[in-house]
Amino acid sequence: MGSYVVSARKYRPETFDTVVGQQHITETLINEITNDRLAQAFLFCGPRGVGKTTCARILAKEINKGTVPEGYDFSFNIFELDAASHNSVDDIRALNEQVRIPPQTGVYKVYIIDEVHMLSQQAFNAFLKTLEEPPKYAIFILATTEKHKILPTILSRCQIFDFKRITNNDTVEHLEEIAGKESIKAERAALQVIAQKSEGCMRDSLSILDKIVSFTGGSLTYQNTLEHLNILDEDYFFKMLESMQAKDLAASMILYDEINRKGFEGDMVLNGFAEFIRNILVCKDPKSAPLLEVVEGMQDKYIAAAAAMGMSYLVSALNILNEAEINYKMARNKRLHVELTLIKLNFLQEAIELASENGSIVKKNGLTDQ
Repeated sequence: MGSYVVSARKYRPETFDTVVGQQHITETLINEITNDRLAQAFLFCGPRGVGKTTCARILAKEINKGTVPEGYDFSFNIFELDAASHNSVDDIRALNEQVRIPPQTGVYKVYIIDEVHMLSQQAFNAFLKTLEEPPKYAIFILATTEKHKILPTILSRCQIFDFKRITNNDTVEHLEEIAGKESIKAERAALQVIAQKSEGCMRDSLSILDKIVSFTGGSLTYQNTLEHLNILDEDYFFKMLESMQAKDLAASMILYDEINRKGFEGDMVLNGFAEFIRNILVCKDPKSAPLLEVVEGMQDKYIAAAAAMGMSYLVSALNILNEAEINYKMARNKRLHVELTLIKLNFLQEAIELASENGSIVKKNGLTDQ
């Protein structure tokens, strides 16, 4: 067996300038180090896989750079605790004992506590005293995905950095860079699908890239990426919408049967179609059009569909799909449940027109009665 290293580890940033999508944080940290204005406790918050632990490790190295002999291993001054599995009061007491020992080389000892929100109440209380009066050589970097679970007394003693989800564009550019280094042939549309699927988590996007590379032999296309990720092609939804606009119920039912035969469950169809309608709704107003995150070549199709559809239809369709998705789990016959939703959507325009006509009749009658 070769020494294969997954991309998430192989391309893990080693310096602040290689961290993707968190420039607002990395620049601040660089300035603090340069100006010697370091806090003694940091709290890194944000979604998983966006670089919190990575930045904590880089910061820990940078803090001691230039203060230790050349060739010295920085890891001797860095201590990591995973609070997800070491969350007891005894674990924190052991950490507190370590904090009392000054560094043998260098200026600082850095303590990184990952998933700090997992600490027990007693562990938090045991840690608080150390955080209130830390020795000058100790710096704490706490990381969490759930800031709201951290005690206010802990928050008030930390300099807080909020990490944001990595944008699809930043993710795609990073994946393109890695694909180039690894000699992987990848269509930009395929990488855009991966970015959308990872939902701002760089670690997930790299894991997905590795899997599809193994699946395809190193050549990523839009189609084989959709197939591997079990994502329904948007072209199906455009066809479905077209049949509904034409009030062609048979075409809608046949199309759903085709989708079903490909192995897509009903809840995936409902959720995907709801997201599709949402995208069209977003394109109704040019101001919100930048919110549309779809693969290249699809934007024009969405804009054209938005121009041809009324706002009342789109909002009503979203409501129907949302309700259907909520009730999907309770339905005994799930296929029938989805088909009934498609029937409602096929006759939705008629219902809207009828309601509009009835409304105008009521208004006219009201005027006559006066």
